[in-house]
Amino acid sequence: MRDPVVIESGQTYDRRSIQEWFSAGNQICPQTQQVLSHTILIPNHLVRTMISQWCTENGLTLPEIENQEEDHVTNSEEKTFDEIFVKITSSSSSGGRKQAIKDLRLVTKRNSEFRAVLGQRPDSIAQMIMARSTPGLQNDPQVLEDMVTIILNFSIHDSNKKIIGDDSEAIQFLIWALKSGDMGSRSNSAAAIFTLSALDSNKEKIGKLGAMDPLIDLLEHGSIIAKKDAASAIFSLCLLHENRSIAARSGIVDVAMRAIDDQSLVEESLAILALLSRNQEMVEIITEFNGTASMLRSIRESECKRSKENAMVVLFAICTYNRTKLKEVEADESINGSLTFLAQTGTQRARRKASGILEKMKRTMHNRHCSC
Repeated sequence: MRDPVVIESGQTYDRRSIQEWFSAGNQICPQTQQVLSHTILIPNHLVRTMISQWCTENGLTLPEIENQEEDHVTNSEEKTFDEIFVKITSSSSSGGRKQAIKDLRLVTKRNSEFRAVLGQRPDSIAQMIMARSTPGLQNDPQVLEDMVTIILNFSIHDSNKKIIGDDSEAIQFLIWALKSGDMGSRSNSAAAIFTLSALDSNKEKIGKLGAMDPLIDLLEHGSIIAKKDAASAIFSLCLLHENRSIAARSGIVDVAMRAIDDQSLVEESLAILALLSRNQEMVEIITEFNGTASMLRSIRESECKRSKENAMVVLFAICTYNRTKLKEVEADESINGSLTFLAQTGTQRARRKASGILEKMKRTMHNRHCSC
């Protein structure tokens, strides 16, 4: 998999493979068999980052992703956009405005080239948000979901990420929808934040404007698709060091640990914790939430090699910063032999971390014998 993308069902596929699936006339998710309302492909930066990291550690080069989009905008597309937008901002009836908003959602979903129009009309999103304050629209949950999804659709186009990120009204609107919308609005808002956070400048703005609290709440209480969207957004935001402290203060460790323990979102939560474990303060928080036992259990029970690896990364960090936890690991190892097995069968990174802990344990035992 070189270009991972997420489809509506929340499943991740290689772009070329899933495009061939859709081109063959299929409108269902290959894995879940869910009937899809759209075939929008959202880049999965979390998985892409993990693949890139694996390639680096194994001496491989991850091929560059081909540009999937063009910024060329036809006169016809500009005309269509302007006609719809006039109705959104100037229609005399709320019904007319609602239909125009729905039309814009539809056309930005179906026509990838149409999304480039935003580059010619950068103030459009702010004007659309303002139009929501008119009577008949303000308290309509469907209007909110449509507007959030329009921003999501536009954000998929790479050239639009900076345009939207520079519009503080748009970011604040997405965060407000994360807090106040129904599940569809909250999920799509998280997905939009995820795509926008591909830019480091957007990561910083989104973190400072307060997205972390509602994202973590969605990770804890959302539908399975919403949880995945929230996890992807949180992971991407936490690639920026400053956002890790914000996430910690917002309770990400507690929520991620519970998601692992109840098996609701293991892979994504372990990826987030592995990222956070680069910081000693974060490791101390993970340790306080019974992180040692939880990571050992994940190493034993998870069937996913990447999850085992991430659990091993966290466990190695725990043992590095808190030597007293080596005794707990040593006791578990004497019964289960999980680290010895992983040191032989895991990914290269997992083998290296497991061997590192086993070596620490060996030195500790040697020191005990020497002191006797």
